Amino acid sequence: MRERGLQPDFSPAALQQAQTATAAAAPGPGVRDLTTLLWASIDNDDSRDLDQLTVAAPGSGGATKILVAIADVDALVAQGSAIDAHARTNTTSVYTAAQVFPMLPERLSTDLTSLGEGVARPSLVVEMSVGTGGAVGQSDIYRALVLNRAKLAYNSVGAWLAGAGPVPARVAGVPGLDAQLRLQDEIAQRLKQARHDRGALTLMTNETHPVFESGVLTDLEPDTANRATDLIEDFMIAANAVVARYFEGKGLPSLRRVLRTPERWDRIVALAAGLGVRLPASPDGVALNAFLAHSRDSAPERFGDVSLAVIKLLGRGEYVLQRPGASADGHFGLAVRDYAHSTAPNRRFPDLIMQRLLKAALAGRPPPYPDAELSALAAHCTEQETNARKVERQVSKSAAALLLANRIGQRFDALVTGASPAATWVRIREPTVEGRLLRGYSGLDVGDHVRVELVHTDVARGFIDFARAG
Repeated sequence: MRERGLQPDFSPAALQQAQTATAAAAPGPGVRDLTTLLWASIDNDDSRDLDQLTVAAPGSGGATKILVAIADVDALVAQGSAIDAHARTNTTSVYTAAQVFPMLPERLSTDLTSLGEGVARPSLVVEMSVGTGGAVGQSDIYRALVLNRAKLAYNSVGAWLAGAGPVPARVAGVPGLDAQLRLQDEIAQRLKQARHDRGALTLMTNETHPVFESGVLTDLEPDTANRATDLIEDFMIAANAVVARYFEGKGLPSLRRVLRTPERWDRIVALAAGLGVRLPASPDGVALNAFLAHSRDSAPERFGDVSLAVIKLLGRGEYVLQRPGASADGHFGLAVRDYAHSTAPNRRFPDLIMQRLLKAALAGRPPPYPDAELSALAAHCTEQETNARKVERQVSKSAAALLLANRIGQRFDALVTGASPAATWVRIREPTVEGRLLRGYSGLDVGDHVRVELVHTDVARGFIDFARAG
């Protein structure tokens, strides 16, 4: 982390500030009391840094109101404070197989600024009306006091919503929450379908999490999406788009999250052609998503490989300053023109910046960051996000190298995930691991399948080296 400009430890001043922090004061005039609603959080089983709650209510004309409450982190993390300085340096929490390095001290992120169960907390609420066709209509943003009625987990809620598991105990324990979550699931499915109709991409990520037995690393298991993860993803995408449009409507600057039109579209076209699908010569999200859906339905066992290849070819997202009235690059993968990151202020600094900008706008104050500073912060957040991902990847590779250390000489089916004059990279399964192809890479490109042999590992440096078999 230090080599990449990230701070693994909080400063003494930041720790002292966290130690003496107290819960945010009672909300003042103009802050709505929404503690009677059936708010709930859905996150990973072990997550305690809860950034958002959701609830649904019937609207007019067949529409449904969706409310997303976002933790008011700014209430306890003042701009320019010691804690803010650490968050501004790292810009994100760093999640490694060995340890989690939170952006904010845990006394805040998992307690005082977390929307934990059973505690009334201040928040910013994004309210939006979703029509029967999945289009977001009228919206509003305001400050409110909220109360989390149930801390729920993705896996158990996802299995229950899909009919593959029992109702979770925490859901059954809150009267009316089961119907509330089924309504949210229905609206989330509408939002998802509407996005895909516009060209949003259906992709399977290839993230993994470590599995330990008695303190010993035994495997790296892939993370899998389910109905609950989809629900939260769909609501957060919609809320982030509402926030971005709010700033545009007010004529105010903001930070946007963009994914530009892919430069390697020609390789995506070639990849699809190899699987019997013809894509247009120019980038087209609707056509690409149709190819992805065809790949998922016709060969589900290889959809992960196709997704990974497309993800690599799309490139990385970035943060940019959006000035009022200027054209927006948009997010190619989500098929939205106006998009921000605003729903995870405990974990991402851009979201905390947006929260401060939003609170200033709601109060009629000038933006707390001048345009030049916002532009510099956008570039810095993009760079540090990349550095954090490199740290996470390197530690994951060290974990994978540890798992593979006694398998030198074994052969694997692999997918080419990176190809440049500098290096060629491949990914194997069981465990899901990426490594460098040292020999036999001539003529290979992203998306190609190849048989490889493991030739070397270095746990300390996270090196996993393969050679083309035969």
